[in-house]
Amino acid sequence: MEDVLRVYARPYDPACPVVCLDEKSKELRGEVRQPLPAEPDTPRRVDSEYVRNGTANLFLWVEPLAGRRGIRVTERRCATDFAQTLWHLSEVVYARAAKIVLVLDNLNTHGPQSLYEQFDPETAGRLAERFEWHYTPEHGSWLNVAECELSVLERQCLSRRIGERADLEREVAAWQSERNAQSVRVRWQFRDADARIKLRRLYPVIHSNTG
Repeated sequence: MEDVLRVYARPYDPACPVVCLDEKSKELRGEVRQPLPAEPDTPRRVDSEYVRNGTANLFLWVEPLAGRRGIRVTERRCATDFAQTLWHLSEVVYARAAKIVLVLDNLNTHGPQSLYEQFDPETAGRLAERFEWHYTPEHGSWLNVAECELSVLERQCLSRRIGERADLEREVAAWQSERNAQSVRVRWQFRDADARIKLRRLYPVIHSNTG
């Protein structure tokens, strides 16, 4: 936990940006009957019945101090999809960065080994070296700013019914563009000193054997 908190305490450095990454699935639900449009004094009405069109996965990254974020929509969230997302961060978004400081949870696919499932060993090794890996502790995914950003995305964009992947891609792209235009930043205020006080129950208790 303190490792991640110390990462968040670093000053902004565009050469070594701190980037948080997380993912979530979205069930695609199509309409059985067309919704009735809103009218004066009457809200839009949607039938409770829907048709299942499978699921899609969203990889979301956010650079808290720069106010930048991006989303990739994929069919699945397996190791190779994760590896492709890391490639995109390394080779496209942060191609000029000396090192990408990556914060993510400890899901079993969230590691350098996923790169070797997608790329040849030389490419995988080079990509792995591009990242400085930092993991949130077990049951501590709330420390990942990307999870907070996904919560905002859920409330502002994903809470309604979306039936097709193409529609989902358009919706999240519009949300991403608007939020980036507003340059919404996240300045993490909870430090390791605070954790030692407020979360002291999570720290091991050392008993002295003297005497």
